[in-house]
Amino acid sequence: MLRFLVRRSIGALVILLIISMVTFALFFAIPADPARLSCGKVCTPENLALIRHSMGLDESVPMQYWHWLTGIFVGRDLPGSLPHCDAPCFGYSFVKQEMVLDTLLDRFPTTLSLTVGSAIVFLIFGIGTGMLAAHKQGKALDKVASAASLVATSMQIYVAGPLALWALVYSTDLMKQPTYVPFTEDPLGWFTGLLVPWIVLSLIWTANYTRMTRSSMVEQLTEDYVRTARAKGMSGTSVFMRYAWRGAMGTIVTVFGIDLGVLLGGAIITETTFGLHGLGQLAIGAFIDSDLSMLIGVTLVAATLIVFFNIIVDAAYALIDPRIRLA
Repeated sequence: MLRFLVRRSIGALVILLIISMVTFALFFAIPADPARLSCGKVCTPENLALIRHSMGLDESVPMQYWHWLTGIFVGRDLPGSLPHCDAPCFGYSFVKQEMVLDTLLDRFPTTLSLTVGSAIVFLIFGIGTGMLAAHKQGKALDKVASAASLVATSMQIYVAGPLALWALVYSTDLMKQPTYVPFTEDPLGWFTGLLVPWIVLSLIWTANYTRMTRSSMVEQLTEDYVRTARAKGMSGTSVFMRYAWRGAMGTIVTVFGIDLGVLLGGAIITETTFGLHGLGQLAIGAFIDSDLSMLIGVTLVAATLIVFFNIIVDAAYALIDPRIRLA
């Protein structure tokens, strides 16, 4: 098990290194003048010269990448009167006039809260509904669940979001206007402020997990080991929960690990629809303002989270299926 995880971790580090190279090339090496893009709308010659020196554009591209990469681990000094950038140093945003890491840490709790809350909802309802549909395969409940999941999957957040706001907030005042309040300051305000985004975001994901769980369970119920368990006289419920469910977990864990990493990297459409200041909206703003340092910071955080959760998925696989530990 340990050897298995070590190999996966080394592979993940190599992947992150490649991602950092590609990301750096896209944002710093390929653009004709990345300093001017990062300078913002009001760009004086003095600021432009300072940004060029800060980004290391007066050096070769390999040296630029090396200084940027080492700065993530050991920090680096910024030119002029800019403060020292402590590790992990993702650079300085000349658009926002602050360290990239500080902005990421300020926005991440919003995205984390949005992700955790919606994940709990769509896992419970999605997997539960999918299991019921598989258990009642071919019956009315199965057909209703399959039809409802197909309709919900076809919906888009930028359509469902405004409809939910109109129905639950503006017209009826049943729920609070979406806003983020730190959980440590006001747990109730944190819950009520994110309830509408959780419902809308989980609506589509619940449909996806319903269909995925149902198809995985139906497939497992036709496997030889399940038929053998039934032939030995085990009850249908025991076979369903003890054998078929465990066999179907592999697919669910795989998709959930990837989805969780993507959501933590920033639910762009959801955050923009409800005006939540998370990583997704930060990425949109950085793109509009041509804030290259912020863009590369958000990109690396999102990539790291996806790779990290893939390692967790590998570990979960090893626990579910002992044969994988020997792979």
